[in-house]
Amino acid sequence: MRRALVLALAVGLVFTTGAAAHQAADPGAAYASVLADPIRTDADRERDAARHTAETLAFAQVKPGQKIADMIIGGGYFTRAFSAAVGPQGHVTAWQPDEFVGFQASYGEAVTAADALANVDGVSSPIGAPAFPAGLDLIFTAQNYHDLHLKPFAADTATKVNAAAFAALKPGGLYVIIDHYAVAGSGLEAADSLHRIDIESVKSEVEAAGFVLDGSSDLLANAADPRTALVFDPAIRGHTSQFMLRFKKPT
Repeated sequence: MRRALVLALAVGLVFTTGAAAHQAADPGAAYASVLADPIRTDADRERDAARHTAETLAFAQVKPGQKIADMIIGGGYFTRAFSAAVGPQGHVTAWQPDEFVGFQASYGEAVTAADALANVDGVSSPIGAPAFPAGLDLIFTAQNYHDLHLKPFAADTATKVNAAAFAALKPGGLYVIIDHYAVAGSGLEAADSLHRIDIESVKSEVEAAGFVLDGSSDLLANAADPRTALVFDPAIRGHTSQFMLRFKKPT
């Protein structure tokens, strides 16, 4: 309980008392107990520096007691961080599309592992019909928004998912999207071939669902990435240039 109170105060300072406090706050200190939480694995902690986990949690304005949906959880890296951050008074919905679970056994295993955490529900459903509960504070997805445009899925999948996100969030709730940069102006053409997406296409689609852009960050940008290689190419994997976008549901 004390940890949750300290984190709430620290994050509240970052996001409620103006630009000076925002610049002075240290996400690493604010979320130190979250990153060290035994819910997370040693492998998670080894990835924290590259993924800027504390800064990402700060960008998403994660606080104790929140209701969060981790959208397309992959192996559950952020699910575990959210579970530690929201604490026993919060709740995390860890959603994996049925199609992912059917494609690779480890995706199903990740849902099962997430569901075993005390404050997490691991769920799956068709990709065009996310199993989001109502009244969420945050919906978050990292490196997966482009998957909504993979060729096996219906052309309106992203439209349906964004509508579901808008409906599930409470007024003022946040929708945070992190993904691999495609070449500017390339639209959706790289989503299937390179697993990248044009940032402007994401903005357009999400704003069309009723969201308002609330913030962006180049924290995960990498000028050395030409943005033309498959993200799984060993030459760039783990070092792709990524954008961070934060959208808000109007109050």
